[in-house]
Amino acid sequence: MGQFGLDHLWANADAIQKAVAILLVIMSAMSWYVIVMKGIALTRLQRSATQARDAFWQARSVPEGLQALGSPEDNPFAALAQAGVDSAQHHRSHEGTLGGSMGRSEWLMSCLRASIDDSNAKLQTGLSVLASVSSTAPFVGLFGTVWGIYHALVAIGLAGQASLDKVAGPVGEALIMTALGLAVAIPAALGYNALVRGNKSLLSKLNRFGFDLHAFFLTGSRVGDGASPAGGVRDAKLTAVTGAKA
Repeated sequence: MGQFGLDHLWANADAIQKAVAILLVIMSAMSWYVIVMKGIALTRLQRSATQARDAFWQARSVPEGLQALGSPEDNPFAALAQAGVDSAQHHRSHEGTLGGSMGRSEWLMSCLRASIDDSNAKLQTGLSVLASVSSTAPFVGLFGTVWGIYHALVAIGLAGQASLDKVAGPVGEALIMTALGLAVAIPAALGYNALVRGNKSLLSKLNRFGFDLHAFFLTGSRVGDGASPAGGVRDAKLTAVTGAKA
C-alpha cells in the first residue's frame, strides 16, 4: 500500500482527474483569499464603529466629526454621516419645489437608508464565493472519486486481477478526491458563517448610528440626549453646515 498516495494518484491520473484536482486548489485559494481579506476589512470596520460612537459625537462641529471618521470611500460610518449632511442641505435648498415636497424626516430617512443599503451591499461582496465553494466543493471531490473508481475498476477488469489488495488500493486512492473536496468546503463554510455574523453585528451598529444621525439632523441632539447635545456636536454648528433649523 506504500505505492499509493497523492504522488501516485497524480502520476496516474487522467486529464479529468487532474482538472478536478486543479479546480479544487483554485476554489481553496479563492475561499482563503476572501476569508483573509474580508476578515481584515471587517476588523478595520469594527474599529470604525468605535470611532463613530466616540470620536464623531465628541467633535465640536459636524465638519470636525466627519474629519474624525475619515474617508467615506473606506468607512461606511463616514459615508452615512456625509449622506446625512448632503440630504439635509439638499432638502433645505429645494424647499417649495416638487423635489422638496417630501417631509424632512422622510427625506433624511430615505437618504440614510440608501447609504446603509449601499454599505450592506459592499459588506456582502465575496460571500457568494464562499457560499458557492462550501456547497459545491464536496460534489466536485465526489465526482473525482467516482471517476477515479470507475477507471480503477476498468483497469482491474482488463488485468483480470480482482483480489482484495488489487481493488482496495486504487479505490482507496480515489477516495482522496472526496477528502480534498471536504478539506476545501469546510473552511469556506466556517469562514462564511463567521463573516455573516460579523457583518450582522456591524450592520446593527451602522443602523444605530443612522438612527442617531436622523434624530440629530432633525432636532440637533442624539437619541437619549437632552435638548442640546452637551459636550458634543452642537446644533448651532449643525445649522451652519446644513442650513437647517433645530
